[in-house]
Amino acid sequence: QVQLQESGGGSVQSGGSLKLSCAASGDTRCMAWFRQAPGKEREGVALITNIGRTTAYAESVKGRFTISQDGAKTTLYLQMNSLEPEDTAMYYCAAGYPAVCLLSTEAYNYWGRGTQVTVSS
Repeated sequence: QVQLQESGGGSVQSGGSLKLSCAASGDTRCMAWFRQAPGKEREGVALITNIGRTTAYAESVKGRFTISQDGAKTTLYLQMNSLEPEDTAMYYCAAGYPAVCLLSTEAYNYWGRGTQVTVSS
């Protein structure tokens, strides 16, 4: 059983930065950040593989967001820079054991409760 707890959300102005954290217990193959805006489907933002620490990003956040883990792989981070109002959403941490790590909700078995990010113009 993997437990996930996000923190670090908040309200910022356009162009600002936030760093999200996700405390994780248990071993997984992939970890990721997803987000869901009101009235929209949950979408993948970034993932990292636990072996090799390979990363992948949604096109909309490339060059602005960075996913990382601490050395013990107990905390997942998402550094978000140059935030835009379109980034406003509930952000979720996810973990799983898929055969291939993908930015797809089906690939993840475990989810945190989310942390709200609001970006004002």
